Amino acid sequence: MPAPTEPIDTETTVPAAMTLPKPLAADGKSSLIGLDVDGLATVIAAVQPASATQVALRARQLFHWLYHRGATDFGAMTTLPKGLRDALALDFSAARPTVTTEQRAADGTRKWLLRFADGQEVETVFIPEEDRGALCVSTQVGCTLSCSFCHTGTMPLVRNLGTAEITAQILVARDALAEWPTAKEGRLFTNIVVMGMGEPLFNYDNTAAALRLAMDETGLALSRRRITLSTSGVVPRIEQCGRELAVGLAISLHAVRDDLRDELVPLNKKWNIATLLDACSRYPTRRPITFEYVMLAGINDSDAEARELVRLLDGIPAKVNLIPFNPWPGAPYACSSNNRIRAFAAIVEAAGYASPVRTPRGRDILAACGQLKTASERQRRQRVAA
Repeated sequence: MPAPTEPIDTETTVPAAMTLPKPLAADGKSSLIGLDVDGLATVIAAVQPASATQVALRARQLFHWLYHRGATDFGAMTTLPKGLRDALALDFSAARPTVTTEQRAADGTRKWLLRFADGQEVETVFIPEEDRGALCVSTQVGCTLSCSFCHTGTMPLVRNLGTAEITAQILVARDALAEWPTAKEGRLFTNIVVMGMGEPLFNYDNTAAALRLAMDETGLALSRRRITLSTSGVVPRIEQCGRELAVGLAISLHAVRDDLRDELVPLNKKWNIATLLDACSRYPTRRPITFEYVMLAGINDSDAEARELVRLLDGIPAKVNLIPFNPWPGAPYACSSNNRIRAFAAIVEAAGYASPVRTPRGRDILAACGQLKTASERQRRQRVAA
């Protein structure tokens, strides 16, 4: 595995040997979660051969039960023939990963620690608003990027999450919120932000497959306009993401000089600010790109840096999301003062860019931006330190 400050190669982030185990949960059976209609048709044809037309029909029905109704018990899938239900139940599962812990913050934010069949864990966070709610989805166990302000960046990368494991986070949230079957109106879970543990564009194929399932109108039915993918700047994948998924794009920028961004976001050593912004200028979407900028006292929060940020963004449809630094144990930074954040925002807004200050959510359960790190990893580090 590369040293923390070395640039990361897109194709060698995870060793080939670290493949996703087939089971998603502890029941040991191969999971159907993460399969699209074609994948489900392949399973059905194998367990109960039939005509292509019949297999296609059963696959669409099974897809409906998994992703529209959230069923976990084949016995409840009453539109499927009993023989097929019994055959599927022998070797396959729609079980969720184990919810090891669930925490609720004073502001209503909920965080789940999910354990997969191989014992690896990730954190997933749901952030409710008055009339909407966003699920913060993880794509890797750990992270390679070693961003110095981010708690997840202090973890080693273990492996990519598979499509099933990414999709399962959405299902777990729907389960917890009791929002099955999928409803077009009135649901609290309305948005996905791929901003959890890991760099999603280093796990593009699995992330893209999960987001396609999320956007399928016959299943989870989340509009692409309500999905945002955040990247630290994996330039070769940015255009592909826009072309194939057309979801919202967020860029973890955090600095306006390469020397400082090299320190804050080491990936910058591979794709610097100019290269990153060039890719952003060509991103094929009508939505403004969100540039995330964590506010670090005395590090990146001066008026001069605000003016340089405005200059860099010239010509790019953009908004700037200012993020007060969320402290975590041992963090080497402090958050900028409220006055400094307001002054920075005023300069950006005067140039015509929306510059909202993100309200920290879930700080009391370490669920805020930059704070995710699995409980098992925190405990392991504490034991080593002791």
